[in-house]
Amino acid sequence: MTSTTQRAELQAQIWKIANDVRGSIDGWDFKQYVLGTLFYRFISENFSGYIEADDESVNYAELPDTVITDEIKDDAIKTKGYFIYPSQLFFNIAKNANDNENLNTDLAAIFSAIEGSANGYPSEIDIKGLFADFDTTSNRLGNTVTDKNSRLAAVLKGVEGLSFGAFQENQIDLFGDAYEFLISNYAANAGKSGGEFFTPQSVSKLIAQLAMHKQSTVNKIYDPAAGSGSLLLQAKKHFDAHIIEDGFWGQEINHTTYNLARMNMFLHNINYDKFNIALGNTLIDPQFGDDKPFDAIVSNPPYSVKWIGTGDPTLINDDRFAPAGVLAPKSKADFAFVLHALSYLSSKGRAAIVCFPGIFYRGGAEQKIRKYLIDNNYIETVISLAPNLFFGTSIAVNILVLSKHKSDNKTQFIDASGKEFFKKATNNNVLTESHIESIINTFESKEDVEYVAISMDSDAIAANDYNLSVSSYVEAKDTREKIDITVLNAEIKTTVAKIDQLRTDIEKIVEEISGA
Repeated sequence: MTSTTQRAELQAQIWKIANDVRGSIDGWDFKQYVLGTLFYRFISENFSGYIEADDESVNYAELPDTVITDEIKDDAIKTKGYFIYPSQLFFNIAKNANDNENLNTDLAAIFSAIEGSANGYPSEIDIKGLFADFDTTSNRLGNTVTDKNSRLAAVLKGVEGLSFGAFQENQIDLFGDAYEFLISNYAANAGKSGGEFFTPQSVSKLIAQLAMHKQSTVNKIYDPAAGSGSLLLQAKKHFDAHIIEDGFWGQEINHTTYNLARMNMFLHNINYDKFNIALGNTLIDPQFGDDKPFDAIVSNPPYSVKWIGTGDPTLINDDRFAPAGVLAPKSKADFAFVLHALSYLSSKGRAAIVCFPGIFYRGGAEQKIRKYLIDNNYIETVISLAPNLFFGTSIAVNILVLSKHKSDNKTQFIDASGKEFFKKATNNNVLTESHIESIINTFESKEDVEYVAISMDSDAIAANDYNLSVSSYVEAKDTREKIDITVLNAEIKTTVAKIDQLRTDIEKIVEEISGA
């Protein structure tokens, strides 16, 4: 099955599930049940595959729970991070879902047992609360137990109907495609809690390739505003698995999205010991300070959100912000995320960060931070992208590429907002593989390209008040129709002559009429 066929089938099936449960569950809430069920199916199949170990004589789903010894369970949890008894597998629950009068409570007990199986093991923090947003007793599913069970069964049977074989053999990112499809259809209701800050897969590919560019190996990759983990996972999908030596790290402030990010790691077959996703506010309670530096950092932090800033006078002494000598404005935390990323970046690595355009030209503290970044030669490239690439916002964002190992004192500016750098789609513009390749090639070459790219000395940027707007340096192509003045003058002369002749003819006619 091709990726196009798989994607079309996936979306059709998800929409069918939506129709089956419509009327009770809001679209944005509904996604939690679909994605949670996808996750439940995946870990069930993944765990069964581990136990069976390619032995065709073993069918884990058909075994009685009583044959599972404490030793088997202990070894499995140490390896996989969790345990699922045969009776708890998705396959066994889904096949009888329509006739199970206790479906909602059975699911709640199974999810609690899966999470609880990791208690006391190194994987406990990675498993705890994974199903917290899959509330099987919620009134959003219906007012009666029968209604709840009916809708839960519809979701289970719908996900059971996704006949793609083994998840790891899919041609597409099943979880990511489901998530993006749901967001694209429900972004209007999702608001800032979802669509506005979700990074589309095409943009994620570009950011991951920028951060990993020409690094044969990286120690680990980090996202300080991890969201659902899509940026981190693009690095895995587009590079050999062994290039990222110590795994995937991230921090996320939203509890629901934090759970999705951890699910996403498992769904991409990243074991619990190869990822570390933390819950919390990156700016005021940063995790992983003892684990830095990171060779690759990717991020799409929320645009111009408020933070405590100067309201906490101790922050100016924070190792992340102190070198700049000033804190990002309280009403615009963008540069706080940038400085945080810079602080966590290794001397050989790169950070690729999606940024709101205003931070590159506004004055005050933001100008002072730009001065610090330019004077210390930390900015490699600023890329201006096309508008309307993100769900929930039409803003034409920029990508800021930071580096601590530049070989010259120049900053590259790339204008990738022209029609040759995006494809118009139904609701949003998209970057195709060829667009991404073109941007990466321009980034790599560092050659000036008329109307597209130019590299500027730091002195020139300083003379321009440290303005980092791409449009300040890359000349915009004049798309107006070119006019030949000589030809135009000739046409005007001919037109004037015709008008004069017409006036003369009219005057003659008037005289003849008057004489008559």
